[in-house]
Amino acid sequence: MSKLLDPKAVMAIKDLSLAAKTVVDGFMTGINKSAFKGLGLEFSQYRSYQPGDDLRWLDWKMYGRSDRYYIRESEVETSISVRFVIDASASMNHLDGGFKKIDYAKYLVASLAYLAHLQGDAIGLYIFQDEKFFSLTSKQDFQHLSRLFYQLENIEAGGTFTKPIHYKDLYSASNNRELLVFITDLYEENGELLQLLDTFNALKNEVIVFQLMGKNELDLDFKGYSELEDLETGKTVKIDQKISKSAYQERLNEHLSSLRMKLLDRHIYYRLISMDEPLDQALRDFLNQRNKQRT
Repeated sequence: MSKLLDPKAVMAIKDLSLAAKTVVDGFMTGINKSAFKGLGLEFSQYRSYQPGDDLRWLDWKMYGRSDRYYIRESEVETSISVRFVIDASASMNHLDGGFKKIDYAKYLVASLAYLAHLQGDAIGLYIFQDEKFFSLTSKQDFQHLSRLFYQLENIEAGGTFTKPIHYKDLYSASNNRELLVFITDLYEENGELLQLLDTFNALKNEVIVFQLMGKNELDLDFKGYSELEDLETGKTVKIDQKISKSAYQERLNEHLSSLRMKLLDRHIYYRLISMDEPLDQALRDFLNQRNKQRT
């Protein structure tokens, strides 16, 4: 794993825009760039070399065949609109490894937004929290990316999930093809998150769900604590971690398997992310799903 993609190293960078650039640069260094069509460009045609042309675009194979200099011209790929949706309810304040789920979500969305911006895509941000609903409509310019970073930096998780009355605001979409990226821990009381995902499906666009969970949640390892509190309801439950661990993990696996099937039935791409994992897999998933939208 590249140190540039390690979540602790990334979150040590307090400037969100710098952190996003660091993550994406590290990611692009570590992948086979030929697997992706060159950061928003694809080959279009050849033309004769003209004085002042960038020599990096000279095609030496064509020179070998024709003894003449040719430049490879490219054209911008079809751009799309990418809307990032963040669950900012109180359960996203869950702490593991020295940072919260909401912190991981901020840096992940910042990195994905920066990558989408490099691809020439319009980007938007939607924050769901309690009775509040924040929206930053999709645009393509650099100033808009800076506004998105600013809004991310100011997110504070709290309360419960947004009520369905606000879901209608999601329908004020552009006419472009869209990719919706939902960052959440999928904690719900009465099926409210699946109801939101059904709303996403009604928009007939590609949807990615990244579910964030702490490693301490996955392993039931809370350093000897015998009582846990639900961050949204305030309810507490007593546990004996040694006795409960096996039964807990069995039920957790059943729950996660059920979630996967529900999302699969809705044709939604799903990825579980442990908070100790680097960000590169999410970036790879994003690029793969994005490419589906532009083909």
